[in-house]
Amino acid sequence: MGKILFIISKLIIKKITAKTKTNLDDIIVDKLEEPVIFGLVLGASWYAFSLLKYAAPTLTSGDIEAGIEIAYSHPEQFVNHLFNFLLVVNITWLISRLSDALIEEYIVPLTEKSESDLDDQLLPIFRKGLRLIIWIMGIIIGLNNAGYDVGAVIAGLGIGGLAFALAAQDTIKNFFGGIMIFADKPFQIGERIQIGGIDGTVKEIGIRSTRIETLAGRIVTVPNSMFSDDAVENVDLEPSRKVMLNLGLTYDMSAEQMERAMAVLSEIAKNNPQVKDDFSVGFNAFGDFSLGILFIYFIKKGEDNLAVQTAVNLAILKQFGTAGLEMAFPTQTVYHKGMQ
Repeated sequence: MGKILFIISKLIIKKITAKTKTNLDDIIVDKLEEPVIFGLVLGASWYAFSLLKYAAPTLTSGDIEAGIEIAYSHPEQFVNHLFNFLLVVNITWLISRLSDALIEEYIVPLTEKSESDLDDQLLPIFRKGLRLIIWIMGIIIGLNNAGYDVGAVIAGLGIGGLAFALAAQDTIKNFFGGIMIFADKPFQIGERIQIGGIDGTVKEIGIRSTRIETLAGRIVTVPNSMFSDDAVENVDLEPSRKVMLNLGLTYDMSAEQMERAMAVLSEIAKNNPQVKDDFSVGFNAFGDFSLGILFIYFIKKGEDNLAVQTAVNLAILKQFGTAGLEMAFPTQTVYHKGMQ
């Protein structure tokens, strides 16, 4: 009978679903084919067994002491309990296959389109976890329908789950930290971040940990729970890189020369296409050995920060030298008054 149903499913039902526009019916038929056929065979078997007349077997005292009396003194009841259990198992199998078909049709394409790799890693765990929960619930219900007291089983599962949660609390914390990264998306692979004194580029995002390549080229494995407890700074999301440059000119500079120095800095910023227009230049300090000028500029996003700073500094050095603007260095003048 089972082979006949398989042939009907293959030659008729699958050909009909193949002509439709959606793939959902094809996936459902493929996933539910076996449990549905098993259910039909189970129903036919139950009907056949219900037509039989059972004769109670002769039991010895040893069989009764071994507890076989309950199972075999009432064979009809035993068969009914067995079929009730198998029926629940078949329904559980069907629900598990159906949920897997829905995940494969609707959730898998979404994870394939996303840029993050974390959802690709979380999806298999989610599918297995959902399947495990469905089967545990199905077996418990099946045992209950078969006449067993599942209260002790549920209590044992509760105590075991509590012990497991206490023993694996760090792993669970890291797991939920990974879910937080997936949900909030504070960073993605390839972005530079700073957290807990670690500065580097994200190379891999896993379920338990994240791998970061530091600026020194070393790989640091960071537990995902750290991202829930500490602040994460995403360097690559900054709109521009701010550079503050403190320059000191000698005290023999005139006011006109100081104004000339600030004008030179403004021209350098304006003429560099990699620097944004919102720069600032100001005469901000009378230092111990220099006249201070503060130069603040912003490097555009996506530019090589080190290369831009090098170009700006070289331009300052050249143009200050050409204009006769002398940089100060720590000096000390000692005045000595002769004794009378």
